Amino acid sequence: MSVSYRQPGVVLTDRRFTVPLDHAHATGETIELFAREVVAGDKAHQDLPWLVYLQGGPGFGANRFVGKSAWLGRALKEFRVLLLDQRGTGHSTPANRQTLPLRGGPAEQADYLTHFRSDAIVRDCELIRREVTGGAPWTVLGQSFGGFCTVNYLSTAPEGLTAAVITGGLPSLDAHADDVYRAAYPRVERKVAAHYARYPQDVERARRIADHLLAHDVVLPNGYRLTAEAFQSLGILLGGSEGSHRLHYLLEDAFVRTPGGTALSDAFQEEVQGLLSYAGHPLYALVHEAIYGQDTRPTAWAAERVRAEFPQFDAAKTLAGDGPLLFTGETIHPWMFDCDPALRPLRETAEILAARTDWTPLYDPARLAVNEVPVAAAVYHDDMYVDTAHSLATARAIRGLRTWVTDEFEHDGVRAGGPRVLDRLLALTRDEA
Repeated sequence: MSVSYRQPGVVLTDRRFTVPLDHAHATGETIELFAREVVAGDKAHQDLPWLVYLQGGPGFGANRFVGKSAWLGRALKEFRVLLLDQRGTGHSTPANRQTLPLRGGPAEQADYLTHFRSDAIVRDCELIRREVTGGAPWTVLGQSFGGFCTVNYLSTAPEGLTAAVITGGLPSLDAHADDVYRAAYPRVERKVAAHYARYPQDVERARRIADHLLAHDVVLPNGYRLTAEAFQSLGILLGGSEGSHRLHYLLEDAFVRTPGGTALSDAFQEEVQGLLSYAGHPLYALVHEAIYGQDTRPTAWAAERVRAEFPQFDAAKTLAGDGPLLFTGETIHPWMFDCDPALRPLRETAEILAARTDWTPLYDPARLAVNEVPVAAAVYHDDMYVDTAHSLATARAIRGLRTWVTDEFEHDGVRAGGPRVLDRLLALTRDEA
């Protein structure tokens, strides 16, 4: 039963759907999906076209907007919007350390999680589209990993789409996870260099914190073991529009004097544990590398293996000299499943997924080459999370796709740029720009 209620300027309706866990066995086990319908208050009774929003991730539920904030205000001028919690996220049959043991042991949990990639998400969309729109096609807006899902949509069910808009989420069609991270580390190094150029005082601050962590066993209030490598992973902030500034403010308040000597401050530890914990989005860590699996090669902790090719990211070696400490970015490592209490019970499950050798292709280059769906994509220059060269190669491979390449925004441009970004991309799908 759906429930409707109001916020300033909008009417919201909470909707739930039942879909197969495995779409290849439609009569088998089912899971529940949650989505929130949003429509402008003055258009609540109008027959409007639909836009479905696919969040970035993997592992994050849809945005919880208040009123017409961010890009939603622009969308509501002409669409009825469906904010989908992708399977395993938000209110959609959550998958985490508390719920996954219901599946059985690590092997059963890993098998279960193979059904949480973009192909399954798109098939979910197609099932609920028929219920939501009565069978009419809709527009999809895919942010980051949501863009990966959108390219799968164009590959497998383009008949379900009126148009597709992608922001910071054009994946390589054929790159292995190793290729993705081999391209990523140099980008991250450039972002770190830009941060230190902006805030040169942070060079010494970061070295001091890392040196402290190498010499002390620090456990955060939530039980997270803060190592030097974990501290380096705060570089994930540098891919966002305000990330460099946030990192700077975090570093400047790291230490406090105590009767027992200098220690990391409670305020610093509190903020760091919120940034590093995967308690709210464990699927991000569990299936992050699996989103690149498309053949018989295991992902095998690709980010960790490839990092060895870039010794400048080794904290101990850096601190033995006088160079700046390099932060890392959007990478998942085995040690995270030791440090993070939200991931520790899932370490063996993650190992099984990393060793898996039966991943199926997610994209169909032949079908994309004859695409007829209007598609527009924002590609952010030197995006830290999604390689620009990979994105542009994919843009060329999708017939009719129009790009907006910009350095005005970072990866979160659809949030930072809000209505203007969505307006520009919608215009491109209509040949108006």
